[in-house]
Amino acid sequence: RNRIAREIHDSVGHVMSSAILQVGALMATVGDGEIKTNLTDLKGTLTSGMNSIRNSVHDLHDNSVDLYIQLGKLVNDFTFCSLDFDYDMGEIQDTAIIYAIIAIVKEALANIMKHTNASHVSLIAREHPGLYQVIVYDNGTLKGTSYSKGMGLDNIRVRVESLNGIFNINHDSGFRLFVSIPKEVKK
Repeated sequence: RNRIAREIHDSVGHVMSSAILQVGALMATVGDGEIKTNLTDLKGTLTSGMNSIRNSVHDLHDNSVDLYIQLGKLVNDFTFCSLDFDYDMGEIQDTAIIYAIIAIVKEALANIMKHTNASHVSLIAREHPGLYQVIVYDNGTLKGTSYSKGMGLDNIRVRVESLNGIFNINHDSGFRLFVSIPKEVKK
């Protein structure tokens, strides 16, 4: 999908942009009258087509984000300590949910590196009949400051609440972040 989106953007998008510019140049050379009216209509049609192509390319690109691959990259890049990754989700259609889960996991792993002395982390991403669930927990203890004072956890909370989800953290025995997001997000 990404390759197709790039090819459409680079070929059809550029041809349409060039045609719009050429029509604009022609409009500047003709006087008022039927020809200018027809060129104005043509430019409007081309612009509408260009906007349609642009929206389709963005939709193709957005729909090509694979949550499993993105989380796998985060897991592979996490070298702070050992990490178990348990993934059991189908295809998520809502890109806002996909991007939220990626951001949540990224922030949770960053917090573990900054604020704990963990030697092991578990990341669970599961689909249930009515919701998606993400759990990140470690076996470490808190180093210094409190988790709750950080901006990152507040960003996670706001992101989850914007999707009508539930966000809980606990750090009684290690750090545990629990997120559930309904499949049907009410907007």
